[in-house]
Amino acid sequence: MKIGIPKESKDNRIAMVPVTMTKIKSEKVEFLVEKNAGASASLPDAAFSEVATITDRATILSSSDVIITIHPLTDTELSKVKKGTLMISMFAPYVDDSITGKLQAHGLQGVSMDMIPRTTLAQAMDILSSMAAIAGYKAVLTAANHLPRYFPMMITAAGSIRPAKVLILGAGVAGLQAIATARRLGAMVEAFDVRKAAKEEVESLGAKFVEVEGAADDKGAGGYAVEQSEEFIKKQRAEVQNRASKADVIITTAQVRGRKAPILLPKETVDKMKTGSVVVDLASSTGGNCELSKDNEIVIHKGVKIIGNSALASDMPQDASTLFSNNILNFLKLIIKDGELVLDKENEIIKSALITG
Repeated sequence: MKIGIPKESKDNRIAMVPVTMTKIKSEKVEFLVEKNAGASASLPDAAFSEVATITDRATILSSSDVIITIHPLTDTELSKVKKGTLMISMFAPYVDDSITGKLQAHGLQGVSMDMIPRTTLAQAMDILSSMAAIAGYKAVLTAANHLPRYFPMMITAAGSIRPAKVLILGAGVAGLQAIATARRLGAMVEAFDVRKAAKEEVESLGAKFVEVEGAADDKGAGGYAVEQSEEFIKKQRAEVQNRASKADVIITTAQVRGRKAPILLPKETVDKMKTGSVVVDLASSTGGNCELSKDNEIVIHKGVKIIGNSALASDMPQDASTLFSNNILNFLKLIIKDGELVLDKENEIIKSALITG
């Protein structure tokens, strides 16, 4: 069996790293890696020399039995892939519902790693959580770089500096990592989440949990936010506006799978924020939690800097690639038996991730 790893066209990461490849213990599995595929993640071709064959993109597309990417191949490239090949990627079928038909039209099978169920059993394969943790960490560092003041309290001979106030909206994986990082940097941290279960985790990290009564039940949402009533949204906005007006940094992380991200920071709230404040919107690719966000852009509104970036994990490509690769490895262990591809559709994890039936 040949497993192909093409170079990502718009990402610094690579889908699999050498140390992970060595853990596929079968002489019947051969890895094909595109030339310079790992260069942006500080993994030169020499790092793959003992575990993979370095080759060109055309060879990988035409001869691989399994192709693993972070972002899906283009339609043109899919037409060049050998029929019957299993494509493993982040297809996001809840965003692009045409992808299943495209794969089937080319005679390909598809596994979407963002459809892995967020259960204890599948935790080791949960790419969304792995990348969210990196994004949450990087969001705080990004905010610190743009904030025109210290994060920690400083007592100096020239006077005292108060600690920065950080507000985290959404206390999922990204939010919790952001809380932990901001606390390590010495900031005062508050966090809001519609899930009451998040309170204990937030407080265990040393942050204050902001409660708004009347949230809709989120059981069974798989770690995602759920849609809320208009009454709750009004209460939420009032409370967030109050906290935002005092915050130096706001990091937003709330996304609803398959739908536009909820607006948590409307323009009127940003209007009340202090000059020099920073917003980092991790949901910008799905519309943004801040009304003024633009994906992959920095918007300055009345002295408030709004950074829209849902791809911060790509800014830490080496560790992000390693974690992504480990998640892939754990999935491959489910579907490769003695060098052969076995897709057990009775398996809950495989059934959830297989988007071509």
